[in-house]
Amino acid sequence: MKKYFRDCATGWEPDSRSGNGCWIWVPFLILLTFVAQGFAQIQELSAQTSATSSAQLGAPITITLQDALQRARLNDPQYRSAVTDLGLAREDRVQSRAGLLPNLSYNNSFIYTQGTGAVGVNCVNTPAGCPTFRFIANNGVHEYISQADVHQALSLTNLADYRRSSAALAQARAKAEIATRGLVVTVTQAYYGFVVAQRKYATAQRAAQEASRFLDISQKLENGGEVAHSDVIKARIQSQQQTRDLQEAQLAMERSRLDLAVLLFQDFNQDFVVVDDLQTPEPLPTFPEVELAGKKNNPDMRAALSAFDVANHQVAAAWGGLLPNLSLDYFYGIDSNQFAIRTDGVRNLGYSAVATLQIPIFSWGADRSKLKQAELRRDQAHVELTYAQKTLLSHLREYYREAETARAEMESLASSAEFAADSLRLTNMRYQAGESTVLEIVDAQNTLTQARNAYDDGQSRYRVAIANLQTLTGPF
Repeated sequence: MKKYFRDCATGWEPDSRSGNGCWIWVPFLILLTFVAQGFAQIQELSAQTSATSSAQLGAPITITLQDALQRARLNDPQYRSAVTDLGLAREDRVQSRAGLLPNLSYNNSFIYTQGTGAVGVNCVNTPAGCPTFRFIANNGVHEYISQADVHQALSLTNLADYRRSSAALAQARAKAEIATRGLVVTVTQAYYGFVVAQRKYATAQRAAQEASRFLDISQKLENGGEVAHSDVIKARIQSQQQTRDLQEAQLAMERSRLDLAVLLFQDFNQDFVVVDDLQTPEPLPTFPEVELAGKKNNPDMRAALSAFDVANHQVAAAWGGLLPNLSLDYFYGIDSNQFAIRTDGVRNLGYSAVATLQIPIFSWGADRSKLKQAELRRDQAHVELTYAQKTLLSHLREYYREAETARAEMESLASSAEFAADSLRLTNMRYQAGESTVLEIVDAQNTLTQARNAYDDGQSRYRVAIANLQTLTGPF
């Protein structure tokens, strides 16, 4: 560099032989500056992102019902098994379809045979000197085979297998839909089970606080000579019972959280909260609409129909074992004593075709036995199809009635909870005024707890009933 450039910092002129000046380094210096600034910005952004991620790690994950369903589809083994079976059935159809189409393969082989004659003698001029072979099936001492083979097999079994695989694919698709809807029910039960467990825990906390407050009131009234000591004992027993109920409610809440975490997370994460949307129930359509959707969109019926189709095609495939099978082969290539396209001016490339008709004669009754097995499976599939039709009509009415009853009871349950709260308030006032007994207070407290828990269970029951109904009809 010193040969062509002088030190630019001193202001010297460039070397005349180079034809370049110090300005040639300016673009590189500018580019280097921008790169350094960009790298610094990237580091700063990365630090901010890491800080944000660290901050977010401390916050629990908020999960809605739809989020829970999406997560469960990735982690539930039964659902993933149904999806895997669907993929396997799809590949089975690809393989059975390949059995109906011509297959192309290329075969290469070399056959060496031990000879007994003079190898290398011109057999055209001296036929008596031609070599002989120890294996008469071979065509020479050296035989080269290099041929393409187009093979086509035609049989009733192959056609029936393809149709059977198509029906099996439809059956697997229906079973995957059944697994999807069943997963919705499982997640809905676990999700709202956790929501209700949280509500019951809050109710137990309020009941424990109310019992503790009543214990304090009874003690004050006893000190004033207004109530007997037996009231304090009863209040203390009630307070202890409510404390135990609170512990049981906390245990049930933690258990339901664990059950939901198993469904949702691959790494068993318990740091999450769920959205309580039980206050906004889904609408319930009329029964004629539900019945129409059930007959049209029921995956159990599709699975049963597909299973019957599979059984029918298995019978056809079993019949194919009793009928002749035809196979065709077309060969093109070399089958020669020398690995060459031409030998002594003769073209070695050629083709041959083979048609084979295989007629089954005797198999010790195995083919007849296979046919009998296929017919038995078909009869069983027909019985299951008829049963599925009757079960669908029964479950449609049962699940709809369940959802209708749960929806109708929610308003009554809410009203009972309000009345129970008002009753406890009035009973407390009457007790302080000396107009009610401690047993009435305890009964009012228990009634309020039961009413609130019943209302929470009723809301969850309606959501689960809707999920069960949608296993037959699909979303509505």
